[in-house]
Amino acid sequence: MNERVSRRDLLQKSAAFGVLAVVGAGACSKPEAKLSCTDTMSLSAADAQLRSTLSYVDVSMQPGKSCSNCEQFLPGPANACGTCKVLRGPINPTGNCKSFAPKPA
Repeated sequence: MNERVSRRDLLQKSAAFGVLAVVGAGACSKPEAKLSCTDTMSLSAADAQLRSTLSYVDVSMQPGKSCSNCEQFLPGPANACGTCKVLRGPINPTGNCKSFAPKPA
């Protein structure tokens, strides 16, 4: 049998294959883990209480007020928790607390 494939069929099948390749690659990619800096098991009760008193959260709800923009924040290695001059324990660069003090410009 001598079947010919039309240009239209070839383009449709190529487009469908391209979509499947993109979707497949996206489904197989490793999801990026979110940084969590909430482990306070090694802190004393007083240090854990201070975190609560200052309302530390791992993700700031206030635009522009994140730990990475705070004068008190001491960054850790890339993709790791940092520390703080005021609070003890791991600090997320995207976190926030009541002791936020913007870095000088």
